[in-house]
Amino acid sequence: MQTKLIRADEPTALADAARCLAGGGLVVFPTETVYGLGANALDEAAVRSIFAAKGRPSDNPLIVHIHDVRQLDGLVSAIPPMAQRLMDALWPGPLTLVLPRSGAVPDVVTAGLATVAVRMPSHPVAQALLRLANIPVAAPSANTSTRPSPTTAQHVADDLWGKVDYIVDGGACDVGLESTVVDVTGERPVILRPGGVPKEALEAACGMAVGTDPGLTKPDAVPKSPGMKYKHYAPRCEMAVVTGAHIQEGVTALLEENTGKRIGVLTAGPHQYANAAYTVDGGGTPEAYAHALFAALRDMEAHGVELIVAELPFGEDGLAPAVRNRIRKSAGGNVIET
Repeated sequence: MQTKLIRADEPTALADAARCLAGGGLVVFPTETVYGLGANALDEAAVRSIFAAKGRPSDNPLIVHIHDVRQLDGLVSAIPPMAQRLMDALWPGPLTLVLPRSGAVPDVVTAGLATVAVRMPSHPVAQALLRLANIPVAAPSANTSTRPSPTTAQHVADDLWGKVDYIVDGGACDVGLESTVVDVTGERPVILRPGGVPKEALEAACGMAVGTDPGLTKPDAVPKSPGMKYKHYAPRCEMAVVTGAHIQEGVTALLEENTGKRIGVLTAGPHQYANAAYTVDGGGTPEAYAHALFAALRDMEAHGVELIVAELPFGEDGLAPAVRNRIRKSAGGNVIET
């Protein structure tokens, strides 16, 4: 497949990409969270090409992207009142809602589940592309399965060049990690995947307590949301996360234990370690850290880092739970408490 990399502001660029989507092609586009790999959600063959391009397991459901709430009419069989409140307050934005599906949605999109995950992105390029295509678009992150999610067009090209028709370059993504996924099919909303909308905002919008899914308890269970079952977000090199009350001491000890390795450190502030070969400052807040995380992992790979050591100092507010979720998965559970 011949991939075309186009700038979002080029004349006819989005129109060309939209025609490709409507015709069954694969188009990568920026959202406020990460870059998405899109195909017509109602075209089974087009959706299957997403799984082939990514090397993604077929029992991992996809998120369907829309530009107008009226598109829900062809996707879902009901909209619970709590879901309507969340949509009114937080769409467009980095929020995905799991809703009862209609019969028009192919099983390949939902992994055969009775629900479908839908979101309305706020990124102006995504909005424009979805309006021009005027179809619901299934779009997981535009990376090879298990790899760190892409937050720039170059990240996408590194993983998927020759496997997609178009890559629309809209600059770096604002949030830097994926949407919050909320199941609204029960008595109260339940977070299946923490992400770009914090729990506090969800509760303020829907006027009730929001639960948190503990994750899949059976190895053969089908996930209701991306990010619940399989390895995700991982760099090619070894990675460890240091958290607790004495993070800098823990990082220093790891550096001393691994003398001879080229070690990169992802810090949560502007400090340096003498034995680190490469350092990326993730910023002093969960929001800044989220924005930097995936790009930092890829950057360290490019600089030949053999071991990534990441600081994780944040509490429970804002995007901290989402950051904790992503970075622990990136490290494959290799978390050191200090």
